[in-house]
Amino acid sequence: MAARLNWDSDWPAPAKINLFLHVIGRRADGYHLLQTVFRFLDVGDHLRFAPRDDGVIAQNSPLPGVAPEQDLTVRAARALQAASGVRQGVSITLAKHLPLGGGLGGGSSDAATTLLALNHLWQCGLSRTDLSVIGLRLGADVPVFIHGHSAFGEGVGERLTDVSPPPAWYLLLAPPVAVSTAEIFNAADLRRDTSAIVPGAWQSDFGVNDLEAVTCRRYPEVARHLAWLRTLDGASRVAMSGSGACCFAEFGTESAARTALARLPYDMRGFVARGVDVHPLAQM
Repeated sequence: MAARLNWDSDWPAPAKINLFLHVIGRRADGYHLLQTVFRFLDVGDHLRFAPRDDGVIAQNSPLPGVAPEQDLTVRAARALQAASGVRQGVSITLAKHLPLGGGLGGGSSDAATTLLALNHLWQCGLSRTDLSVIGLRLGADVPVFIHGHSAFGEGVGERLTDVSPPPAWYLLLAPPVAVSTAEIFNAADLRRDTSAIVPGAWQSDFGVNDLEAVTCRRYPEVARHLAWLRTLDGASRVAMSGSGACCFAEFGTESAARTALARLPYDMRGFVARGVDVHPLAQM
């Protein structure tokens, strides 16, 4: 794959969902200790890169309300420059399809793809372990996208053990709100004492999302979308992803997921995606 990817390539940044998410503690520095299973989806954002000789990192498609210095693709490119000593710059064009503040890992996936792409295009020669260390400074979800396989995550999400959940299709709903991850994790009513398990004990029907109740109390639209998903027949799991706002129902077949999508109320927005276990850039 590496030989076919160049400056003219389109670089995918897939979405993820959390099949469960437990908060098992909190470190002295305030970071939460988690257990979760990350699963990729066959939908996501896309990025393109153009070389620059002036060393500048430029975002050609700025996100509304996101300052350039806070844009995760810009931060990722600058962090890679600093770590590798590369003097080249880059212009980044982001085709954004995943909702901001949606819990689908869009910004983290964009950052990971930026690190993977520019490590290749700038010929930095850093390993995935090196890139994961850089990525963790940008966000706790970045390492799993660099890791490249669906995984049981521990620590703050950076300790990863490969898992292969059963094949599934998902109906995802995107409530019209952007959830603040910091707000949810800092909430006084967040449960932080769920019992830990070892990765090998995880089963596909295990666990809930400990953040869900907190998010639903603060964002009624998330609660409303989850309640509708729970009326569907045939869904093996209904949950919120990450800290929200996106929610999903899991089905065994594409036809079942699309049948559920056809019932979607007029004031809800949703789409169908397939669960995948290997990142499209995993073989670079």
